[in-house]
Amino acid sequence: MPEYRTTTLAKGLPATVPFVGPEAQERILERTFSARIGANENVFGPSAKVTEVIGKMAAQAWKYGDPEFFELRHALAEHHDVSPEHIMAGEGIDGLFGYLVRLFVGPGDKVVTSAGAYPTFNFHVAGYGGELVTVPYREDHEDTEALIEAARLHNPKLVYLANPDNPMGTWWQAEVVEAMVGKMPPGSLLVLDEAYGEFAPEGVMPPLDPSDNRVLRFRTFSKAYGLAGIRVGYAIGEPELINEFNKIRNHFGLGCVAQAACVAALGDTQHLSSVIAKVREARETLYQIASDNGLDALASATNFVAIDCGRDGDFAKAVLDNLVAQGIFVRMPGVAPLNRCIRVSVGHPKDLALFAEALPKALEVAAG
Repeated sequence: MPEYRTTTLAKGLPATVPFVGPEAQERILERTFSARIGANENVFGPSAKVTEVIGKMAAQAWKYGDPEFFELRHALAEHHDVSPEHIMAGEGIDGLFGYLVRLFVGPGDKVVTSAGAYPTFNFHVAGYGGELVTVPYREDHEDTEALIEAARLHNPKLVYLANPDNPMGTWWQAEVVEAMVGKMPPGSLLVLDEAYGEFAPEGVMPPLDPSDNRVLRFRTFSKAYGLAGIRVGYAIGEPELINEFNKIRNHFGLGCVAQAACVAALGDTQHLSSVIAKVREARETLYQIASDNGLDALASATNFVAIDCGRDGDFAKAVLDNLVAQGIFVRMPGVAPLNRCIRVSVGHPKDLALFAEALPKALEVAAG
């Protein structure tokens, strides 16, 4: 076996990924899923205007993308009524998290998050030797007061909050988030993940000042805009902090096709409204499926629904395993007590009909 001279930190890390993709599961099963409703993808897809732009740009795919993301940043700035200096784009929110952690976190630096919250952020923290401090959820919500208390106690570089939340789909009203920002201790930055913000009801997304140096907000084109395969996210924040990304980011990380697709997506507000309406309708269907099976579904402000299987994590895992065996791809939270739930992404009516047919059998097998 060769002995590679990787860092001591890298040698101690597990060679794992935060999520096992549906493709990997399909290779194991040796068949494709009948319903792919586990990765919170937007099955309704991008608008026709976006796919038209992608088609036209295909012939220009030989070119690198603009390393300054000029048109995309200006389109985002206009969309959010801020200056381009407040915007940084990157390879999805996950890629931007990697840059953020690289900027802030070294070996032993503390970072505060919730136990069971979005794991890819934690993956980056571990990769740079940071020390995670976690607080439990409270009634299936990230506990903003406990996060602030932990921040005051541990003086972390970063504090993570998703609103709306993944994996539970719950949310806080804007005033709760604004209060949390106001309580951030000096030197700590609130990492506010708003990946599902477009699906949230009115009054959830706070009109925060983009010049506020206590918070950095993250959005994505992967969810409501239906462009998960393009991998583009962006951060909104104070210009000096935004400029820090230029020191370490991959300047050619976004190709010209991806940048053009996202500009087109921002311009098709009618399609976005249509998707949001379809997601809302599909959530109601999932609520009804849960109720029909004697289960409780958590109210969601996202494009997925957490369904409480009524027992513990072992039982929920048995339900999930049987659903997968029936060709229904779903996921579940990884930490108790959240893992009493399965998490089901919204889908087309045919996807949800397949789920409705498979769930009673999965519950029966798990109970037996």
